[in-house]
Amino acid sequence: MTFSADPRSLLYRPGQLEPDEARALVGRTLAQCDDGELYLQFIASEAFGFDDGRLKTCDYSREAGFGLRGVSGEMTGFAHANEISAAAIARAGETLTLLDPASGQRSAPPVRTNRHLYTDASPLDGVEFAAKVALLEQIDAAARARDPRVAQVSASISGSWSVVEILRADTDAVTDIRPLVRLNVSIVAEANGRRETGSFGIGGRYLYDDLMKPETWNRAIDAALAQALVNLESVAAPAGEMTVLLAPGWPGVLLHEAVGHGLEGDFNRKGTSAFSGRLGERVAAPGVTVVDDGSIAGRRGSLTVDDEGTPTQENVLIEDGILKGYLQDRLNARLMGVAPTGNGRRENYAHAPMPRMTNTFMRAGNDDPAELLSRVKNGIFAKSFGGGQVDITSGKFVFSCTEAYRIENGKLGAPIKGATLIGDGPSVLTRVTGIGNDLALDEGVGICGKGGQSVPAGVGQPTLLVEGLTVGGTG
Repeated sequence: MTFSADPRSLLYRPGQLEPDEARALVGRTLAQCDDGELYLQFIASEAFGFDDGRLKTCDYSREAGFGLRGVSGEMTGFAHANEISAAAIARAGETLTLLDPASGQRSAPPVRTNRHLYTDASPLDGVEFAAKVALLEQIDAAARARDPRVAQVSASISGSWSVVEILRADTDAVTDIRPLVRLNVSIVAEANGRRETGSFGIGGRYLYDDLMKPETWNRAIDAALAQALVNLESVAAPAGEMTVLLAPGWPGVLLHEAVGHGLEGDFNRKGTSAFSGRLGERVAAPGVTVVDDGSIAGRRGSLTVDDEGTPTQENVLIEDGILKGYLQDRLNARLMGVAPTGNGRRENYAHAPMPRMTNTFMRAGNDDPAELLSRVKNGIFAKSFGGGQVDITSGKFVFSCTEAYRIENGKLGAPIKGATLIGDGPSVLTRVTGIGNDLALDEGVGICGKGGQSVPAGVGQPTLLVEGLTVGGTG
């Protein structure tokens, strides 16, 4: 479906809501609040799934709605509806009358920005339906032809296009148009009665064109197949405390979970994070610098402005091992007496914003990755992770490895199956003894969950050497 040349016409319609009406409603409903906004959103999304040699799923949806939020002191009033009209917004505004009067601690409105980190075009418009299905058919056929051990292939492609407008009582409206695409390939390989899986995904805030290039989807096939074939040869994972070498790129998801959530402003304002009250203290080994940056063009976790209208930026959280700051939305920043960092995010119009990560990564060091490997006498090399869990208060985490290897006398050994990494965020950073010069960001598939909301996010890191991590194994 082709959308209007003026994306804002998907939010404003004659007889329903005009821009001047929206501004007047916001001025009236938020007049007695310390902060707040009207968040208008239109979103269209699609997903194609090819499995077992045929197209299994084909979903398309579009919806529009608004979220109206008012903040007074620490109290938040929030109402939403999937109908964008002046009448619906006025009814939602009645919710805000339940708030206490404004405390008078108002923050300055967000600064303005003219930058664009991604195209305004819709990925859903640029490629015909038949071409998307044909791409998945090509991937399926090519993957099966790669190796006789390929027993099953699953491929999917998805995209979304969102038009967002954020209106406040103290500044002009901010509009952001957000594309997002993703390609995933999963392969099951079988040999000698044993089956193992490998997978690879790639995506970002751009159009389908890059995903449809043969070099892109062939790389996805090669990576997924290589992982599946490696896992066919895997042996039981060892268990115990040992040295762990973490690969660059996607293993930064461990950093995201174990450390990143603990650096979000709401947890620290409430004193429930393991990092609460520790600004200026050493929380990591020398050389460890952790950054959250939502302003990297085209990245999955990037936003031109966050969901409160604040421009995203590079935020240095830990510098050379010293805790420098937290990730802030407007509410927590105001209550903590600091500036917002551009990290107020929400899943969609039906949710209130909260401080969230964007693209979170550790900067490169000076070590040669090969030299880091040579230091390990007995340990494991974790190349890729699956799911993980973390307790924000303690920082304790558990991660499962989807591809990992033994390291013996400085050399990679047999691949291992069933390895989990167990530790806690605050201490794992103090155990970093080597930081590679090979920083890599993930390929663009991260999804971050918090408080019942999911948002796209990015991770990354260089090769890392960590001493004394607990490995849960199967052997």
